[in-house]
Amino acid sequence: FRHKPLIIVFLCASVADVDAVIVLTQTPAVHTVSAGQEVVLNCNIQRDDSQYVSWYKQKPSGTPQYIPYFYRSHSSPNFGTDRFNSKAASSLDYQFIIKQTEEGDSAVYYCSVWDTSAQQTVSQ
Repeated sequence: FRHKPLIIVFLCASVADVDAVIVLTQTPAVHTVSAGQEVVLNCNIQRDDSQYVSWYKQKPSGTPQYIPYFYRSHSSPNFGTDRFNSKAASSLDYQFIIKQTEEGDSAVYYCSVWDTSAQQTVSQ
């Protein structure tokens, strides 16, 4: 009997950026799954002003890696693999989906939005 390795995905805790006026909330804070399972990362945006949602992946002691952005009125971005998908569950709720997780997916993930009213990026 062979055990599958565990994949642990962390999301940053919710923090409001007072200057940005947008609050991002990511749930759940920690996902633990076995290799091969699916993970859905959620990002809730307090306001409906943002059009672009990006995701970043950061390994321990590494720099954040950019994951292609999602423009909510268009179809899902091309990640170069069917394992990843990003979609708008609503105008305020966005998801990043990892299908058939692998050990290399274990990381901290951040969601980020472009605040169209302030013309700046807000990350969580």
